[in-house]
Amino acid sequence: MKRFFHILIVLFLFTVSCSKDDNSQIPLVNVNLFLNINNPEFINLNAPGGWVYYVGGSRGLIIYRESTSNFKVYDRHCTFDSSNSCALVSIEVNNITGKDDCCGSQFLITDGSVTQGPATLPLKQYQASFDGAVLHVFN
Repeated sequence: MKRFFHILIVLFLFTVSCSKDDNSQIPLVNVNLFLNINNPEFINLNAPGGWVYYVGGSRGLIIYRESTSNFKVYDRHCTFDSSNSCALVSIEVNNITGKDDCCGSQFLITDGSVTQGPATLPLKQYQASFDGAVLHVFN
């Protein structure tokens, strides 16, 4: 009997650990971009703290220059109710947070973390490497 309960507990934990949270269902989209940030369209990336929107990912990208050599790149697809066609994060006038106007969730663009729900998961982040002129964004 004890073994039966042990097996039941293991099966329960396996089921719970393998279940997917609907909020994390941002589509997997191949991203492999090479962007010359000296181009005029990227003028806002010339200094740390600057950001731009760019085409790519699931619903577009937010590219944020963290420092002279580091960039953060996030998908604009909100992590709350990701199946909602309205779920799109836009940078607010403070240039520090992004907000999804559909659900009201807010995210820091410095690390993608949630500052206000109902979202509980951070923005999907892509990898970025920078050689001093070209930014490579990829997953």
